[in-house]
Amino acid sequence: MLSPFLDLSGETVPLERVLGSGSSAVVVLRDGLAVKTPLTYCWSSDVQAEMNIEVIQREQDVYRRFQLSNPQCGGIVKCLGFLKEATQPAYMANGDLRTYLETNRPPQQLQLSWFLEMARTLEYIHDKHVLVADIASRNFLLDSDMTIKFCDFSEASLLPLDVDMDTVDDDGYTTRIDLGFLGQLSMKL
Repeated sequence: MLSPFLDLSGETVPLERVLGSGSSAVVVLRDGLAVKTPLTYCWSSDVQAEMNIEVIQREQDVYRRFQLSNPQCGGIVKCLGFLKEATQPAYMANGDLRTYLETNRPPQQLQLSWFLEMARTLEYIHDKHVLVADIASRNFLLDSDMTIKFCDFSEASLLPLDVDMDTVDDDGYTTRIDLGFLGQLSMKL
């Protein structure tokens, strides 16, 4: 069955290869690897496609900052490669947290370990002068060993390294807003 999404070459992506999609990107499985490309439909305009490419490139800048400072940050999905119009995040075998929770009720101890990892990773993200702004269960992925990782920075703010993270406000987004979103998510676990 075909999806409504087009790949970078303009071909329709088979639905079974779609791992996820959002407002600006679609993640597809290609040769056993995850590939995040700009969201493009057959009816998309060139302007929409270019805007989505810009979102991908801005997100790549966020990932580069993380990888330059600590390429092994365990709580963030590792990026294996960057292209002008695509990102290659590591494939996470157990998918996103939202979908997982629809059919599974993990043990309380696992939920607690997830939340502690989320909190530690959010602290790391803020230390790197990034506001996430879109903390939701769909933006956490579970690896084959059930470790949890942040995966989507398409709405994130990449702030100057000299900004005071305790007082910064980027169009209403602050570290406290990120913490509030994380707290809301913990209520769903």
